[in-house]
Formats: sequence, structure tokens, C-alpha cells
Amino acid sequence: MSIDTVQHAIDDPDHEQPYPELGLKPDEYQRIRDILGRRPTSSELAMYSVMWSEHCSYKSSKVHLRQFGEKKPETDALLVGIGENAGVVDIGEGWAVTFKVESHNHPSYVEPYQGAATGVGGIVRDILSMGARPLAVMDPLRFGPLDAPDTRRVLPGIVAGVGGYGNCLGLPNIGGEVVFDETYLGNPLVNALCVGAMRHEDIHLASAKGVGNLVVLYGARTGGDGIGGVSVLASETFDEGGPTKRPSVQVGDPFMEKLLIEATLEVLHSGLVEGIQDLGGAGISCATSELASNGEGGMHVWLDRVLLRDPTLSPEEILMSESQERMCAIVKPENLAAFEALCTKWDVEAIVIGEVNDSGRLTVDWHGERIVDVPPRTVAHEGPVYERPYHRPAWQDTLQGDAPSGLARPTSPEELRSTLIDLVGSPNLASKSWVTSQYDRYVLGNTVLAQPEDVGMVRVDEETGLGVAISTDCNGRFAKLDPYAGAQLALAESYRNVAASGAVPLAVTNCLNFGSPEDPEVMWQFAEATRGLADGCLALGIPVTGGNVSFYNQTGDTAILPTPVVGVLGVIDDVDRRTPMVWGPDGELIYLLGDTRDEFGGSEWAHHVHGHLGGLPPAVDLDRERLLGEILVAGSRDGMLTAAHDVSDGGVAQALVEMALRSGVGARFWAPEGLDAFTFLFSESAGRAIVVVPRSEELRFTEMCAARQLPAHRIGVVDSGLAADAGFEPGTQVLQYTDVFTVPLSELREVHERTLPEALA
Repeated sequence: MSIDTVQHAIDDPDHEQPYPELGLKPDEYQRIRDILGRRPTSSELAMYSVMWSEHCSYKSSKVHLRQFGEKKPETDALLVGIGENAGVVDIGEGWAVTFKVESHNHPSYVEPYQGAATGVGGIVRDILSMGARPLAVMDPLRFGPLDAPDTRRVLPGIVAGVGGYGNCLGLPNIGGEVVFDETYLGNPLVNALCVGAMRHEDIHLASAKGVGNLVVLYGARTGGDGIGGVSVLASETFDEGGPTKRPSVQVGDPFMEKLLIEATLEVLHSGLVEGIQDLGGAGISCATSELASNGEGGMHVWLDRVLLRDPTLSPEEILMSESQERMCAIVKPENLAAFEALCTKWDVEAIVIGEVNDSGRLTVDWHGERIVDVPPRTVAHEGPVYERPYHRPAWQDTLQGDAPSGLARPTSPEELRSTLIDLVGSPNLASKSWVTSQYDRYVLGNTVLAQPEDVGMVRVDEETGLGVAISTDCNGRFAKLDPYAGAQLALAESYRNVAASGAVPLAVTNCLNFGSPEDPEVMWQFAEATRGLADGCLALGIPVTGGNVSFYNQTGDTAILPTPVVGVLGVIDDVDRRTPMVWGPDGELIYLLGDTRDEFGGSEWAHHVHGHLGGLPPAVDLDRERLLGEILVAGSRDGMLTAAHDVSDGGVAQALVEMALRSGVGARFWAPEGLDAFTFLFSESAGRAIVVVPRSEELRFTEMCAARQLPAHRIGVVDSGLAADAGFEPGTQVLQYTDVFTVPLSELREVHERTLPEALA
């Protein structure tokens, strides 16, 4: 077939082109013509279509994301911020860590295993491209109702994909979430996070500097899988019958990625690379245009040199392919032989496909004919920027006015006990071991904490014990009730989790999952959540280092709950002094830190027991969160705490159950004076944590709390010998709510652990 060359585009200006099918609007297509002064070639059209997609260009979100830079708190820790493949922060001792979370939502609905697997592969390459060795992954997941047929279709495949790829790479999966809500039916969320570490001097950026330097494509061969892939698929709403566009989902090869990781780290540490970029969304189109526009501004590419798995691919398909396990490096000519030798050592194919120049243009030839001649910045960085209209939904006041105060509450001891059992086994609060048991959480030997702990923690430096802790969180119901507060609550919970482990919160990444940006009410949710997160990070003094926006998460007119997933990373100077959830021996004291209020809007109790969503979410007090974090870190550092656990979904009752089950040891507890049993057990007030204090440290700890004006209520004591008094066989471990109810840990464990296996059997 004939190739659409630049000369052909000049000679045939009125040739009809399928830009709507590629996701471009008429005005966007006209803008491309204006930029080029002619119609685009079919290859240029392919490049612009994927790079100007919502997924790659952030065209609907840019105007709001700028707040993360404008409101950035002052910090010396941030080494590389927003705009690169991943942010980098200094953790001391000459070490830096890089971390980021991204979405692979739509591909994971179309093909659950490969969609999720390649989501993991893509985020790992983002970390690798910064010069870091990947250390661990995490996976915040959202599904429709657990008993829905489509959940049973997508959930096992997604979990298998996350586990299969990560396990084969030899990376521990140290945390994440599994949340169920009817709005995710037909639109599951698969967010993947990776963290990596490097020495400061090993940081690398994505730029093509040095006229005459070579552009080397290495890794897997380019195939037909993923053509248009996530860049197009994630920019389209699903209709009732599935996605309206079904490009083939990328196919992952984790064994090739493992070789690619080792080859990349060796060529980087050998000083053979001037700039580097992974090939993810938009493939070669993205890598070449971004490298060129970040460097000297010019690049020439011989596209016919690209090594192919499928020789029938057209130039347009090669440019759009999102085949996995590929990287692009800028290499000096005198270093090429050494670069190729190291690739050969790791059995990784490498081929020179281009050269850096100072033309200010990105040009691409196909068998000697010019098929692309564009200004690279217009492809990579100067796409459309939309100020989408948005307004507060008309139903928002009605939703907030429908408070859960009128819902029937348990009052008798029997009702309270029954409610506790019911919630412990509810899909969102039940054990997720069916999922996490499919992940290797301890490979490499540096995992210190992993699910079901509050955070994942890994050792970075084996000599000093320096490590990092990471948590991801979001309650979409809170964000639906109040997007501004909901985003801050997600931030606060992640921050609190990190502090509860003894780590100092340092930086934030986010994955902002929302419905269609063309819906003004969805756009209002996004704008409010982004504003709330930016204001929250400023108040807590931790910067956003990067992240991802995922729009068009809706089926027909039904958008998902606004889901701004927030990841917080913290640093701990010695992982041996971490604070786990496991409480200690008999006699240790259980304290509840913070204020408990009658706050049930968006709570798990209202959601699971009554199917209700309405009212306002818990109040946010970021000054209190910061104070609580300081107390938790100081208590850990100074040896005053045996265990700590944040209070969030399910309230104090759920937190105590999780600590007891993790420990295998019972306790007796009681409510602080003036607090009714129901509110004490199930309120989801923010800014709270449960800590366990040895008797020898009680005075020192409570004096510290009093001096800092943090409420600290003694609510219990670890006690393994309650069975006989409660009428159970000696040795039975129980949780005893004094004078209200007693429940054996064996009953709690059975209820807690059976929910997912029964549903997914």
C-alpha cells in the first residue's frame, strides 16, 4: 500500500482523514493543521491523537493540577518534582527514593489479567527510568459489589495479573486496598504504585541532549498489542455493553521486564546513558517527542529500523503501539558498543532508531520517505488545554441533607455485638488475605511491614536500617459527599497510617479517578478534590511529587464515586524501631488518641447495614492530624509504643478487632466517659489512632500528649486470661467490651476471613 508522506500531505491537502475515530475533536484536528501549515500525514495524525488523548496530555485537568506546584510547601527533601516520569525525594544518607501511582482501569475491564499485569509493568518502568532500582509495588483496587457476576469475572483476573507480573519480577507487593461499591460495577479501578531507591548521583531524567547522540530502542520487540491502548481506551466512556473502543490490550512479559531492569540499571550506572524514557502510553510517539522536546529540540528517527514482532505493522501502528517492556535511551556514539554489549549480556535486543539534532523538529522516515515532520513540543507538551465548565451538582444539597442520624441504631448489648460481627465480615472490612496471599510480600528480604498492616515498609539501606513506609487510601463515599473534604480525608488517613508505623511523612503521589470531564458535575468534583488535596498538602507540609489522572470512569451516565487515591511516603531512620499493629503482653495499656464524635456520614456502618449514603463526611482537622502524627512518630522513636493502628473505616471496633486478630491475644476495653457505646464503637471520626503503651511508659507518654494538648483516653488493657470469667473454655482468647458483650477471637476470625473465599469460590 502507498505511504502517506509529508509531500503527499502537501500535494493532497483535502484528503479525508479519520480523526474522529482516533479521538480527536474537529477543533483539535484544525489546530494540528494550523501548527503544521498543512494537513497531517497519517503517521503525524496517529502521533497527535495518542499524545493529545486525555490519558497522555491531561488536557482537562492541567488547569487544576497547577495548584500542586503553586501551593507546594517549602521542603529540602524534593529532588525531582512534577513533570518527570516520577518524583524523587531525599531520604538521607545519600539515598533518594522515587515513587508514583498510575491507573490501568479501562484495559483491566477489557482484559483483566493483562490489563492489571501491564499496569504493574508500566509503573515499574517509570521508576526504572529515573535511575532507581524498583523495591516494591502496591495495588489500590476498586470493584463493583462482591456478589455481582461481573465482579467475579474481573476480580480474580485482575488479582492474578497483579500477582503474576509482580511475583515474576521478584518485587514484593506490600500494600494497597480492595474496596467494593456498586458504582465501580463495569468500571473497576486498577491503580498501581511502585517505589524505588537510588543514590543521589544516579538520578536520570527524560531528555535528549547532545547533538549527534544516538536514540536507542531496546527491550522487547514492537507488536500489534496495545495499538492505541491505554491512551485511547482511557479517553472514552464505556457504554452499557462495554467500551465503545476496543484496541487490543497490551500483553506483558515480566521475564523480559526483569532482564530490562537489570540491563537498564547496568547501562545507567556505567555512565553510558545521557537521557532515558520508558515506553508506556503512546509508545514510540511519546518517547521520541518527549525526549526531543526536553532536550536540544530536534530528533530524526528511522522508523523502519524498529525491531518488530509483526512485520505487517504499518508505520502508524508502530508509532501508536503500546507493546510492553521497551525503553528508549540517548547514547553517545562512542558509548554505543559498550551499551550494546551490556544489552547482549542481559539478552536484551537494542537498535539505533534515531539521532539527536538541533533542527527544532521531530522527523521520521520510513524506508527513505519522510512521514513525520513536526515541532516536538506541540506533540508532547503543547496539546490542548481545556477549562471545562463545572458547577456544583443540583443534588449535592439534598445528598448532604440526608444525614444518617435518622437510621436505626443498635442499642442493646446483643444488637451492638451483632452489628460488630456483621461489619467485621462485610466486604469492605473483611480480610483481604484471599487477594494478598496471591502476592509475594517478602521476596528480596527487605519487606518490614506488609498487608494487613497499616503501611508497607521496606528497608532501603541494609547497613543503617534506613527505610520507607507507604500507604494508599481513599474513601470514595466521603468524596461523593464533599469532594474537597473527601480528598483531604484520604490524604489524612494515608498520612496517619505512615506516622502510626513510626515513619515521618515526606511526600505525596496521587491517582485521581473520576467520571467524564465533559460532565460539569463530575468536573466540579474533580476541581474540588484537587483543590482540597493541594490545600491539604500545604497544611501538612508534604509536597505532591507526581501522579496520574484517570477520567471517563463511568458506564453510560453512571460515574464512579469520585476516587482521589492518595499515596503518602514516609522515611524511618531504622526499620527495627517500627511500630506494628501487633500488641504486646498482658497488662499493656490501650489508648485512644483524638476526639470521637457522632460522625456517620459515608461510614461503613451506614453503607453496609443500611445501604445509605448521605450527610457530611467526618470533619477534617489537618492541624490535629499533624499533631497526632508527631506524637505517633515520637512515641515510636522513644520506645513508648508497642503497637499503633489508625482508626478509620469501621471505627474503633474494627481497629481493635484487627489488632486482636493480628496479635492472637485478647483484650478488655471500655468507652471513654460520656461517650455512648454505638458512637464509641462505630464512629469514623478522623484524626484518631489506637496505641498500646507498656505500663512503664504510661506516665511519660500521657505527659507528652497532655503537653501537646492531644486527647488521650485509656480505653483498655491487653488481657489473655478473660475466658473463664466470660464463660468460655480456659485459654480461649476474647475481646470483652466491659459489661456489654464478649466475643471470642475465633468467631471474629472465622467471620472476618470467610467473606471473599465464599464469594469467589
